[in-house]
Amino acid sequence: MASELDVRARLQRAGQEHLLRFCAELAPGPRAALLAQLEPLEPEALREHCRRAAAACARPPAPAPDLAARLRPLPPERVGSASGVAPQTRRLWEEEGFHQIALNKVAVLLLAGGQGTRLGVTYPKGMYQVGLPSQKTLYQLQAERIRRVEQLAGERYGTHCTVPWYIMTSEFTLGPTAKFFKEHDFFHLDPNNVVMFEQRMLPAVTFDGRAILEQKDKVAMAPDGNGGLYCALADHQVLEDMERRGVEFVHVYCVDNILVRLADPVFIGFCVLRGADCGAKVVEYSEISPETARLRAPGGGLLYNAGNICNHFFTRDFLQMATREFEPLLKPHVAVKKVPYVDEQGNPVKPLEPNGIKMEKFVFDVLPFAKNFVAFQVLRGEEFSPLKNADSAERDNPSTARRALLAQHHRWALQAGAHFLDAHGARLPEQPRDWRCTCEAGSSGPHSSWTWTRPGHCRPDSLLDLPAPGSPRLRKQPRPGLQGGKQAALSF
Repeated sequence: MASELDVRARLQRAGQEHLLRFCAELAPGPRAALLAQLEPLEPEALREHCRRAAAACARPPAPAPDLAARLRPLPPERVGSASGVAPQTRRLWEEEGFHQIALNKVAVLLLAGGQGTRLGVTYPKGMYQVGLPSQKTLYQLQAERIRRVEQLAGERYGTHCTVPWYIMTSEFTLGPTAKFFKEHDFFHLDPNNVVMFEQRMLPAVTFDGRAILEQKDKVAMAPDGNGGLYCALADHQVLEDMERRGVEFVHVYCVDNILVRLADPVFIGFCVLRGADCGAKVVEYSEISPETARLRAPGGGLLYNAGNICNHFFTRDFLQMATREFEPLLKPHVAVKKVPYVDEQGNPVKPLEPNGIKMEKFVFDVLPFAKNFVAFQVLRGEEFSPLKNADSAERDNPSTARRALLAQHHRWALQAGAHFLDAHGARLPEQPRDWRCTCEAGSSGPHSSWTWTRPGHCRPDSLLDLPAPGSPRLRKQPRPGLQGGKQAALSF
């Protein structure tokens, strides 16, 4: 480790020597921790980071862009739809996706470096339970979906296939995430196929360009945004690992979408058959002006109807280009935040107003560099329910995420041919007005295993293995250690 003298000299070159102003009064342990945090910061890069942050914040706000003048819709041939397409076309996309998965050419990459500040928790979002009957966390739900798509592809092609799971973490989430996975036996995935790596951290900066000291022995740091993916891929040789495994296509997604479909074969197949180097799933978008929103295409449909949900397809070759050529061209975004700090006397302060700048990049910042970008429209109710806020917020909270997943699983049960019966054996209507079914799919995914309870019962009573639609078989599996009250039954 570098000496205090060396670190001080580097900070002087960066114009940030104030970060050591309490160093002399620190005990050996905290002093060593502070020096270890400061040592990796390159003086020139630190000076430029602080300068750019202050300059960006001082710049007068630009007028709101005229979206109607700047927006250009994608050509129809670059847009696909999960629902508005002929069944045979959808099957073609799905078959191509499963084929690539069976060839071990597909990986998934999870963006899990952010903190759950708005959610009100101190641990990674992926460890959060939204209150499902099974008490599964987001990490477990996603792991089970990976296992399921591996199983389906393997059954179709008679092969053993693997979908590697790359997880980008941060200083805040790496340790807890790694421990959580080990405690849960990697959710029955091969640990060799779960690759965690850490994104960079950047100092928070005051409005006048000084890095913020959060504690006497700690600089205020923040992840560099999910767009930090491209530097992190290079820092940890992740793309080289993908190449050794034969991975050619990567599905990138954000941790907090409870409805995300991992390595979705329909999406993968659509992108591959269109020759895309970059693709994005999109849903109907509402945050544009009413005038722009009402614009119509020649065919009568809405001209602008697609919003990004942080759900992307990339070829490995495109990611290679992004790390080598495109990343240095990306402009960081300014986020003005309330950053805890110590005052000149070393007293901790929790500001009531924004006092600092965090610079970040977004994963979608590279999209303009794509040679063949495509968009894939999906239904919000089927594929997008983000977990952003605590239940005190009106939307994007644990309750809305839980309801979205349970409603989806209820629909799946009905599509599989299930009927719900009350305690007396009478069949309930499919969409009752005064009775809400709680129906949760088990680990095998749609049309396979289900956990369910009646309203008012918060514990699952059994697992039901649902056969494919039209099959008469139904197998009920009691769950050890769990008891429920009166229950609604499933029948075919």
